[in-house]
Amino acid sequence: MTIRLTVAQALVRFLAAQYTERDGTRQRLIAATWGIFGHGNVAGIGQALVEDAERMPFHQGRNEQAMVHAAVGYARQSNRLSAHAVTTSIGPGATNLVTGAALATINHLPVLLLPGDTFATRPADPVLQQLQLPYAGDVSVNDCLRPVSKYFDRIGRPEALIPAALAAMRVLADPVETGAVTLALPQDVQAEAYDWPERFFADRVWRVRRPSPDEDELDAAVAAIARATRPLIVAGGGVRYSGAEEALHDFAALTGIPVASTQAGKGALPHDHPQDVGGIGHTGTAVADHLARTADVVLGVGTRWTDFTTASGTLFGHPDVRFVNLNVAAFDSHKLAALPLVADAREGLEQLHSLLEPHHVTEHYVHEYAEEKLRWRTRVDAAYAAPDEDARPTQAQVLGVLDTLVDGSDILINAAGSLPGDLHKLWRTRSTDQYHVEYGYSCMGYEIPAALGVLLAAPGRPVWALVGDGTYLMNPTEIVTAVQERLPLRLIILQNHGYASIGGLSETVGAERYGTDYRHRDAEGAFTGAPLPVDLGANAASLGMRVLRPRTVRDLREALADARAATVPTCVYVETETADTVSGPPPAQAWWDVPVAETSTRPSAVKAREEYDRHVTARRRHL
Repeated sequence: MTIRLTVAQALVRFLAAQYTERDGTRQRLIAATWGIFGHGNVAGIGQALVEDAERMPFHQGRNEQAMVHAAVGYARQSNRLSAHAVTTSIGPGATNLVTGAALATINHLPVLLLPGDTFATRPADPVLQQLQLPYAGDVSVNDCLRPVSKYFDRIGRPEALIPAALAAMRVLADPVETGAVTLALPQDVQAEAYDWPERFFADRVWRVRRPSPDEDELDAAVAAIARATRPLIVAGGGVRYSGAEEALHDFAALTGIPVASTQAGKGALPHDHPQDVGGIGHTGTAVADHLARTADVVLGVGTRWTDFTTASGTLFGHPDVRFVNLNVAAFDSHKLAALPLVADAREGLEQLHSLLEPHHVTEHYVHEYAEEKLRWRTRVDAAYAAPDEDARPTQAQVLGVLDTLVDGSDILINAAGSLPGDLHKLWRTRSTDQYHVEYGYSCMGYEIPAALGVLLAAPGRPVWALVGDGTYLMNPTEIVTAVQERLPLRLIILQNHGYASIGGLSETVGAERYGTDYRHRDAEGAFTGAPLPVDLGANAASLGMRVLRPRTVRDLREALADARAATVPTCVYVETETADTVSGPPPAQAWWDVPVAETSTRPSAVKAREEYDRHVTARRRHL
């Protein structure tokens, strides 16, 4: 039996019948579609979404990149078991997807991209917004999405949709391969009718695998951990996506091995778990980084081992340190010359647990990291403290006030600037999904749209998007969507008049904060004049948000409590202390490699290069 539908109608109907299943729980694989319509998709996908509105919920976006971020936020909050699709027109609508696609793929988060494409039949050449290349007639701007997609196909004929759609779902549901998936849809093919087999639209379940470890790899991992005198666990985002938090909790409690976390892994253990020692690496805590420097065996669970985690190869200093990498992806499990343990994080931890019982580290080691953890807590308290309630708050004090108001139901979202470092060092996570910092791509402009995706995935929970003024200016457009959808977004804008994080980095590498402050030019043309008279709170209000304007720590406490209780999109716009007091936490506890000019006539750069050369000598390749 067949049914006659357009390609776009068939695709929407197909997507509505796709499900994932893990541990007996089934949910929609593609739960909704985001879209901005133009001539390249309005008559195809647009018409199909109208026709199948009951099957496929639709969200109206304002910026194509932001729509991908919203979809990614939804996928992360859904532990990669459910995703959203994003449709755009051809031309700039399609190319605006590239940044969001890169973010999704780098972070291994599923999103389905459905950009319109130029005519497959080429009745006119070129059509509006078509890229023409003299050497290739089959290239369109959508080819920009190839390197940032885990799967890419262009549907040149109706019947080609069947294998392409099935391949796309396979990749989206695969915990190893998942990321951005692109099906480019020529605008004429979208509207073309075809006789589809009815079985194409039957409910289809994609089971998310939990591969078990190989016995030999497992034995080698157990032996290495059992021999260790100063073992350390590094928890990455794979712990969360596997739902392995309870298994990690039990394993750490059984063995006494301390657990440090990457940005994606923070929250794998709550902050008050005895074995939790906080963030690791360049933005990590003093206790985690000390343990890393002296660890003889490091068990990495679901981590990609980025340069921020390894402090650019300078952190793990024990001469005989050995890594054991538990990861569902073989590619990541072999990094740092590790003993690979290719498996689902939960499965691997449970089997390690059963084979290591009753192994436990020495009480001396436990006492050492427990004491260091208490000392770090004192430093966090000092950074959060606000001796003068009537003073303008620092950035760390804003986090400190928020820390007193939230509970395990709150979710914090951030991605770029100085906030990721402050949050990684200072924030006290209370639930497994409270800490949502995108640091694989560290994309300015992610936070506000991602918060909408999280609100859709976790209705009823307080969701906070934390942004600096630089990030806000990148991508505030989805505030309009929050207002339209009546999503109670809680937005904190920290106005510090510039790129605070890069300003600080610029100073350390001899670039003297050049071009990082938002100020008028002085008489000599430098950006050192008065701060720009920019009112981002007024901008947020103009987009439909309710805006609160605390001026002191005391005001801030009331404003954040008000925002947390709000049922409409609410912005807390706070001007923080600037320059040297922009961030109050302890400085970086480990290095990060940003090359410094080898020759310079400026003393600041010469001094920075001397410091750089000193740090570089500590870098090692783990072989």
